Amino acid sequence: MTAVLPPAGTGSDRTLPAPDAAVTGPGFGELRGGSLGVRIATTAAEIDAVQALRYHVFYDEMGARPDAAAAAAHRDRDAFDDVADHLLVVDHAIGPGPEGVVATYRLIRAQAARKLGRFYSQDEYDISPMTNFPGQVLELGRSCVHPGYRNRMAMQLLWRGIAAYVFLHRIDLMFGCASLPGTDPDAIATELTYLYYNHLAPPAVRPRALPHRYVDMRRMDPAGLDPRRALGSLPPLIKGYLRLGGFVGDGAVIDGQFNTTDVAVVVKTDLVTDKYYRHYERQLRDALD
Repeated sequence: MTAVLPPAGTGSDRTLPAPDAAVTGPGFGELRGGSLGVRIATTAAEIDAVQALRYHVFYDEMGARPDAAAAAAHRDRDAFDDVADHLLVVDHAIGPGPEGVVATYRLIRAQAARKLGRFYSQDEYDISPMTNFPGQVLELGRSCVHPGYRNRMAMQLLWRGIAAYVFLHRIDLMFGCASLPGTDPDAIATELTYLYYNHLAPPAVRPRALPHRYVDMRRMDPAGLDPRRALGSLPPLIKGYLRLGGFVGDGAVIDGQFNTTDVAVVVKTDLVTDKYYRHYERQLRDALD
């Protein structure tokens, strides 16, 4: 399940960190933009705040159906939270710790997934192209932004945090599930058909929906598509990935609990790391001038 997420890192460089904010503590040092900062969670209290935010967005706002434990705790949590890194945006005007968490993204590297014997996406997709990939891979998921912060700054910071993490850990390939609203694939026939015929991943890196969950994305004759309109109707996260040269897997999956239709997304990180490196290099050059 993935909620509102950043477009592909466009906009002013004013939100970038100073050069000496680079690699400190777990992950990278905090990147600031005004009162907002993005970094990796460092305490159990911050992870609890992340889970509370996810519950608010996924269940209270978007109408997902919690199980008894989630409903009692008002937390969205699972076993993957214990092995993941949790990227978070904090509003320092509220507080620098858990009280200020306003956006999040869950990051799972291969060595973390091995602790549980699988990635989260394997509940929906055959991701053997990812697990057999010769480079470093990163699974993205469980992303959401507090409704009061769905603006350019928060989204931009969240994406730049991902770019910094990818750069730091030398990630070669990112993947995960991205969501379209609703569980009727024919209601999103335009979007699914457009994605299949225009952005299908090459076989070497193509996830495929598990046979018992596979929903054919070819819902209509592609000759009848208006590509520009179809692209414009996609959720911001998926459009952002596509702008970075991302691909989709074969087959959609219905997620009844979260009232969404999921697609697998794959992004080679060349453009992500190149963008981050060029920004960082410019900061260093400006500092030395």
